Amino acid sequence: MNRVRTVPLAFLLSLVSTAAMGATPADVRAPENSAPVSGAYNVTFNVNLDSIPPAGTAILCKARIEPNLPALQGFSQRMAPVESATGLGTVTGGRANCSVQIPFSWAIGDTSSGVSLSYEIEAVGASGALPATTRRSIPVPYPVRGGAASLAINVRF
Repeated sequence: MNRVRTVPLAFLLSLVSTAAMGATPADVRAPENSAPVSGAYNVTFNVNLDSIPPAGTAILCKARIEPNLPALQGFSQRMAPVESATGLGTVTGGRANCSVQIPFSWAIGDTSSGVSLSYEIEAVGASGALPATTRRSIPVPYPVRGGAASLAINVRF
């Protein structure tokens, strides 16, 4: 009896998945009246640690950018363009520098709002990850089209 129920259900699921694969959801496409924007962000994190960590501790920096658009201008939250990068820095005394480069190329409707930068900094040692610091949604203007913008962010933890 279970076999009879399974066959129609499997057939129905295959039809649904075939139909879904052939359709392009509207939120995958760029919004109407979009223009290409491209460039890169070179982000350097200047990290000051409140206490000197154990020898061999490294700093892991992660940065992410996404268009800072009102209501994502036709993109769904799930499908908005996002770029990210991870870098590794070494600790010297109570200080460290960690850099990332985030290239991007998007088609969006309004470039006046720039991007939203988010980051996470972790100190990682032999005993695992130490406390981390994060910051979300820092507004940053776009670099000159096709150019690079350099950002220096001071972080204390």
